[in-house]
Amino acid sequence: MNAAQLPPVAPEVTATLVEGLSPRLRKRLDAAVTKLAARPTHRDGDTTTIEVDDETELRLYAPGGVVAKVEEVTCGCLLAPACVHRAAAACAAPAADLAPEPAEQATPEAPGPASATAPAAVGPDAAHALGLNVAPASGPDAATGVAANAAPGRAPSTAPDAATPHETASPDQRAAADALWSAGAAVLEAGVDGAGAVTQSALLRAAHTARLRHLPRAAGAALSVVTLLRAARAGDPSYRTAELVTALAELLGTAHRVGTASGAELAAVRGRVRRPYSPDGSLRLYGLFTEPVVTDSGHGGVRTWVAGADGRLFTVGDVAPGGVGRALGVADRAVRLGDSALTHRELGRAGLAVSGATVSPDGRLGAGKAVKAVTARGAAWTEPPLAALWETPPAEQAARALRSTSRYVDPDGTGSDLLFLDVELLGAVREPGGACLLAQCEGGVRVRLTVADDDPALAHRDNLALLAAAPGTRLRIIGRLIPATHPRLTLLACTHPTGEGTVDLGLDRLRRADLPDPSAPAHFAPPQPAGPGGASPLYLLERRVEQTVPAGRAALGLLSDVTAETRRIRRGGLPTAAALLTALCASAAQRDRDLFGRLLPADTDGFAAYWLAAARYTAAVSESLCAAAWNATEGDPVAVPPVPVHDAAG
Repeated sequence: MNAAQLPPVAPEVTATLVEGLSPRLRKRLDAAVTKLAARPTHRDGDTTTIEVDDETELRLYAPGGVVAKVEEVTCGCLLAPACVHRAAAACAAPAADLAPEPAEQATPEAPGPASATAPAAVGPDAAHALGLNVAPASGPDAATGVAANAAPGRAPSTAPDAATPHETASPDQRAAADALWSAGAAVLEAGVDGAGAVTQSALLRAAHTARLRHLPRAAGAALSVVTLLRAARAGDPSYRTAELVTALAELLGTAHRVGTASGAELAAVRGRVRRPYSPDGSLRLYGLFTEPVVTDSGHGGVRTWVAGADGRLFTVGDVAPGGVGRALGVADRAVRLGDSALTHRELGRAGLAVSGATVSPDGRLGAGKAVKAVTARGAAWTEPPLAALWETPPAEQAARALRSTSRYVDPDGTGSDLLFLDVELLGAVREPGGACLLAQCEGGVRVRLTVADDDPALAHRDNLALLAAAPGTRLRIIGRLIPATHPRLTLLACTHPTGEGTVDLGLDRLRRADLPDPSAPAHFAPPQPAGPGGASPLYLLERRVEQTVPAGRAALGLLSDVTAETRRIRRGGLPTAAALLTALCASAAQRDRDLFGRLLPADTDGFAAYWLAAARYTAAVSESLCAAAWNATEGDPVAVPPVPVHDAAG
């Protein structure tokens, strides 16, 4: 049985079933989930049946596609309804999304693999790291624009609800945030290996309560943590530890901020359940390019980017279950927007006149019945209004894109992660993970261009290899920022090497005849410096933050001494990072005893506060180094720009 074969189960249903188990059955729950996953499953309409054994069947009834009631999970064994099978099935199934798209969005894009204050026991070092009533940082960190505070958490594609200037969270919301903090701290304590179905159930219960208390952002963060925990424990190849680090920091940071935020900040912390589509009147749109979209969850489709007459960027997407095959097929299907008969490929080079347009905060065009659209003339990338996109200096574009992609930024519904550059190709560069294309853009900044998707069915990889054989070629390109310590983009589209038209690099295939010298082999540029952050010792703190997630607090508690690491970090000019590493490891190892010498329970809240401060700090410094890389030219001294800092706990 694959989890994708089961219908999504509402978080409160899973939590109720687990909470109803006896202590003895709770100990057997993880083994029951594993055993149930190996049993045959079949679906008939809204009912999914799992064969528990040769004589027993378990059924999940999902009217509307979601199991929303406890009674909709039934088992035929003798111990039912108090058996472990019902809870195991709910734990094996995907958690139902708490933030569905509004009905207006006819072509939704699929998702990827989505008082709470610092505890009183937090000492002065952690208080400084958490940004609690301390002065701005001084010393070497301040010189690089890095304070102990870090950027706030990001909402899962939500927009904030309105709040009065002095409004604060209600007691019920603070209590819900407390529960989320405790559930997240328990995950850090246990690690992936110890965060089984019972720990996940506590997260699901906290998420359900947060949703009822009008905290959809925090609820969504908790569901993201559960989804990633399940992927990690199941050995899903698409799972990445860094994603769980980000999700946990988002959960803990948002829970912390509920108790301290007010006014507009509180509105951002609360989030919004649905993606709002607001009217935008009449729009004159010009096609830019179309990119294939293939997710690890098995979804496929395309996203077409268009620009308005004022330079705003919009997208029209069509993504659904189907993988790479669907992505290639949908590109030649008509865009579902008004009366237009254009395909996605055609729209990427043509234009649209839209009336009654509705737009989400992130630029998605709604496809409601009231929207009217007809085909219009497009514009070349060298003609207005599109040409203006390439006039902004690369460093400014990178700063804007970095604000959009920041892991913990509050949602404001603006900004894009795309960069529009005029470059000269220099050749391929060998890297540990393969090769990428090196190019030089305005100001002498050298940027590495990589493939957006390595699937051989898509054209990205072959096109990049061909362009590597054309050093000296000048192109106008569109790429997506990759946060790194050196300028780096995924290459999405470019002007044709012959100068005629444009190329959607994931869909259109270049030929050797298109190159200035068709017989030229791939050219390899000399090795390139790693960038401003290449020698930064920040990774010493980052690896300890990541190490906690799979193995739990005990993994850091077993470290005997980190003096050598902290000394190296201080020599690198990051004393706050050194202090955070010392405090984090000390908190992990701290276990007090009572008067009789017995170990007292570990301070999970205190450890979670230190871990959160370290996670937010490393993210802020990494983003600062990325911004610095785009401002530095070869041979220039590197000055890391100031980092916009907020409370590190959120």
